[in-house]
Amino acid sequence: MELIKELPDVFEEFAEQRQQSFLGIKELKDKGVPIVGTFCTYFPQEIAMAMGAATVSLCSTSDETIPAAEKDLPKNLCPLIKSSYGFAATKKCPFFYFSDLVVGETTCDGKKKMYEYLSQFKDVFTMELPNRQTEDGLQLWKNEIIRFKEYLEQKFEVTITEEQIRDAVRVQNEGRVALKRLYELMKLDPAPMKGQDLFKVLYGSTFKPDRSKIPAEVNAIADKIEKEYAEGKMEEKKPRILVTGCPIGGATEKVIKAIEDNGGIVVTFENCSGAKSIDKLVDEDTDDIYQAIAERYLSIGCSVMTPNPNRLELLGRLMDEYQVDGVVEMILQACHTYNVESLGIRRFVNEEKGKPYISVETDYSQADIGQLNTRIAAFIEML
Repeated sequence: MELIKELPDVFEEFAEQRQQSFLGIKELKDKGVPIVGTFCTYFPQEIAMAMGAATVSLCSTSDETIPAAEKDLPKNLCPLIKSSYGFAATKKCPFFYFSDLVVGETTCDGKKKMYEYLSQFKDVFTMELPNRQTEDGLQLWKNEIIRFKEYLEQKFEVTITEEQIRDAVRVQNEGRVALKRLYELMKLDPAPMKGQDLFKVLYGSTFKPDRSKIPAEVNAIADKIEKEYAEGKMEEKKPRILVTGCPIGGATEKVIKAIEDNGGIVVTFENCSGAKSIDKLVDEDTDDIYQAIAERYLSIGCSVMTPNPNRLELLGRLMDEYQVDGVVEMILQACHTYNVESLGIRRFVNEEKGKPYISVETDYSQADIGQLNTRIAAFIEML
């Protein structure tokens, strides 16, 4: 990526990364590179990367295949699960089609059961994710990471060395540092870019099979933004919004658009494609690399954990560091863990942090855009 490119072009390049990767994945497949399809932020990418595999995100964010999924799955199920299953069943997702292996984790009940049906189409390896971040939970997760490594060695007839795992950890950490540097530019007030443009880079980067290219590309964008900000190029001063809740992407980017079309600016994302997946690094200077990977991934504050103090810790820190004026929580219909946890999030934001909070429940259709605009416009006006 050249620095001389205009920033809007660069943002669009990342926005189109998912489509571009369709071709890239086929090329890798033709070269014999193993393809591992993944669903969740808890997936320890470094283990698959260590054997030279390309990892691709399979979580689908379109309502296109939901009718097909509803032939097998209940209608009152989370749209992310139905969409993901639908793209697999209809063979409309190139990532799923070309994957040699699909890895799931026992996060929510809907996903767990959906993985059983997915195994009709592909080899599915399900990792047992503990639902508590305790010492026993950590030991279970470390054992699962080692079990996954041994499964890869057996399935692909390879040996994965500790040195290869450490190399993969270094590559992933460098990518996280670069992405964190980019999103931390939003601490500036006024903001240097729209939240929609920041999100294009954060979300688009998850579809880059070659993770080693991320640092240079993202640092080039950050350099350019810093330079232009120093020259006086920035957004207007607007109410600063933090977005939290379920994974955002594709159809649900309508929530970001509604915020920024109605007078706000999203300065930080706590969701899976935002700070939650980048905030912490794997400790590279450790004797036990499996323990370090297990600690880093299990510390992610998702609503499937009970209790879930790490989410509140990150949320509070982001609110302070980004001088947030209000919090918008996006919850997918029938996502029970985030729906139930929203009461605790509202109390934390309102009572402990003294800031306004609104939750919006939505799905992958575009039918509620008018209602979203009305509610979010009223919330921002109140700020």
